Amino acid sequence: MLTFALYIVMKLYSTIYRLALTLCICAAAALPGTAQINTEQVLRVGRNALYFEDYVLSIQYFNRVIDAKPYLAEPYFLRAIAKYNLEDYAGAEADASRSIELNPFVADAWEVRGVSRQNQGRDSAAVEDYRRALHLLPRNRNLLFNMAMAQQDAGEPAQADSTYSELLRYYPSYDNGYLGRARLRIAENDTAGASADIEKALKINPNALNGYIMRADMAMRAGNRTREALADIDEAVKLQPKMAGLYINRAYLRYQLDDYFGAMADYDYALQLEPANSTALFNRGLLLAEVNANDRALEDFSAVLDLEPDNYRALYSRALLHRAKGNYRSALEDVNRVADAFPDFPDALWLRSDIERSMGQKAKAEATYMKAKQLAANARPAEDSGQQGKAVASADVPEELVSRRFTSLLTVDDNADIHEQYNNTAIRGRVQDRNVAIEIEPMMELGYYSSPSELRTNTYYIKEIDDLNATRALRYAVVVTNRTPALDEDIIRRHFNSIEYYTSLIAGAHTPRAVDYIGRALDFVTTRNYAAAISDIDRAIALMPDFAPAYWLRAQARYHKLQVDRDTPDESIDGATRMRLAEAAMGEILADTERGLELSPGTPVAWFNKGNILLESRDYQGAIAAYTRAIELKPDMGEAYYNRGYIRLKTGDSRAGVADLSKAGEAGIVQAYNLIKRIRH
Repeated sequence: MLTFALYIVMKLYSTIYRLALTLCICAAAALPGTAQINTEQVLRVGRNALYFEDYVLSIQYFNRVIDAKPYLAEPYFLRAIAKYNLEDYAGAEADASRSIELNPFVADAWEVRGVSRQNQGRDSAAVEDYRRALHLLPRNRNLLFNMAMAQQDAGEPAQADSTYSELLRYYPSYDNGYLGRARLRIAENDTAGASADIEKALKINPNALNGYIMRADMAMRAGNRTREALADIDEAVKLQPKMAGLYINRAYLRYQLDDYFGAMADYDYALQLEPANSTALFNRGLLLAEVNANDRALEDFSAVLDLEPDNYRALYSRALLHRAKGNYRSALEDVNRVADAFPDFPDALWLRSDIERSMGQKAKAEATYMKAKQLAANARPAEDSGQQGKAVASADVPEELVSRRFTSLLTVDDNADIHEQYNNTAIRGRVQDRNVAIEIEPMMELGYYSSPSELRTNTYYIKEIDDLNATRALRYAVVVTNRTPALDEDIIRRHFNSIEYYTSLIAGAHTPRAVDYIGRALDFVTTRNYAAAISDIDRAIALMPDFAPAYWLRAQARYHKLQVDRDTPDESIDGATRMRLAEAAMGEILADTERGLELSPGTPVAWFNKGNILLESRDYQGAIAAYTRAIELKPDMGEAYYNRGYIRLKTGDSRAGVADLSKAGEAGIVQAYNLIKRIRH
């Protein structure tokens, strides 16, 4: 699937869409019920939500601007991006079209519509959109690349090759361009040309993940280059240790080399990453069956069928296991479904005949056997192609056929995503981090929601927050976490209503309370309106200057506002000034964190956050000291061990770094093991 990065959003300030930022923060910008809204402010907050991938929330903001000013092109364009990332390609196309109608001179709108159409299989229409965009932005690298992809998918290989040549003439060091052309050459059976392009890409960028994946795929298809393929998959795993498909394919290769333990370990880890991955479940089931771990294999095949009720490979394999365990009725039920779906497939009939004989149904078994034999005799001898439902040459021994049929290991063929540079789930708008597979544990935040995992609850204790929750002065309980989920429309509406509630309460109060400003600030943070949140926290601190969490909440809002400001810079300000402003903002964030620690020095999550701030400022020793203090206060704080281990590895202290990562893994930070594995390779 072609993905579309938020780099478009990052360019908005350099297009005619850029709006002057307002310094006034008014609550009306985030209230759905007000008659008049500050559309400039609402658009800015909507961009915040878009940047942080809160697509449903951002749509709510853009809806309000469109309702107030339907003649503006920008909110349609931004809403198109949000819809695209929610995989509503038709909706994204419609919004991009409306934006183009209102202002046809913005290349990004044409590109959004192009990728939306391409994801709907309308490749020729996408090509025309890219042409229009290139008319506005000649020689644009991303547009040329997208157009070449669309031309290939539209069945125009010659045009695609011409576009790739043009792209690489302008950008001879663009590794992804060579990989795109390699994809085209593979489709045209030009393996030599594809290999040359892949080698060129890897020479330019040794961390080009897709280069290793594509080269491994070519080696796997060759059939006699298993070790070469395995070496390339190993390199890909180092670069992207959280891609389940890589482990599935590596397990397949290890199995081919008789490394059963390695294959099983890879399937287990792939399922840690993606518990509902049906290919990993199916393949692990086959390996378990091969070593006679039948009960566990049955569980895996049943899990596959829960996900995909019509997966006939899993049905066939489960039927074999049921027969082996003497569960003849269950076995017959499964194999009958396979035989009904593939009436010309003799293997299913061999198996059914054997089951019927085991159940004492000799006449039925004999009739089924003769039918299977006739089908097999009529089948054309051929090697198994791996496709379901095709007959193969017969033998009278069902097991020989079974080994060549529905019970062969599968591979994943969609790992090589040439479009990875547009994958905003990986880069979150920061193109400079595209090839960095390691991310530190993010800062702890105050909010209303968390995303616990099986290994971690993802909520932490702050005494002052616990005391605040106990008073029930806020409308919702506050949690402390560094894993927040995406919000749905009902939750978003709830917090818009909560903002209205606090606004009315504060307006009607003779003496406003700090807790009411804290409550509304938390709603503003939840709905990504950071400037309004900072304004409310300022008021709360003025009324209650000794409440430590208020400073931490302000640091949190300031940090997120800085993230957005960095990646959507005001082009009217020169780079040196922007850098000074960013440094000043980081200084304010650190000052807020430290002021909170002065008031509550025994709070480990605050020390952890201080470590993250110092790490971002490249004060590595200060960061290590802060993480160490967090660990002293909370010895099982895996996040602090992980980040401290990361710094120690980065600064060359690998022994201490690996020790920290080991402790992090014990505490449930699963990616610590990925990093240890990567370092030791």
